[in-house]
Amino acid sequence: MKIEFDDNLITKNELIDSQHQELITRIKQLVESCEQGAGKVKAIQMLDYLSDYTNFHFSAEEKLQEEVGYPGLLEHRKKHEEFKKTLHDLDVFLEEAEGPSDAFVSQVETNVVNWLFTHIKTFDRSVAEFIFLNDNPERL
Repeated sequence: MKIEFDDNLITKNELIDSQHQELITRIKQLVESCEQGAGKVKAIQMLDYLSDYTNFHFSAEEKLQEEVGYPGLLEHRKKHEEFKKTLHDLDVFLEEAEGPSDAFVSQVETNVVNWLFTHIKTFDRSVAEFIFLNDNPERL
């Protein structure tokens, strides 16, 4: 599976895009590490960092939405909570396993990569478009 930040994921909001790049880089490192046989401790550390950075990113994104009066904030926040639960569930899965198995990697690809890419292309792009239109009312 290709885990890369590419033009399809650009929202044209510098803050959001730079944080998405970091998230995707960390997810890619987690998957590659697991595929290369990294041990359980390394995978847990990488997943912990990913969870911490996700919390930081979601907080920044939600603060930005509050500041601009984005009308879809509550729904967006619910989606963020779903993703945080997914990361928690993966942490539990990994803790109970002997190490990062193929099943774990598959769960990361399905529930993290696919979810995040879809979320960026829909929810996050909508926020960026709202901000752009607010900043450029002549475009309406």
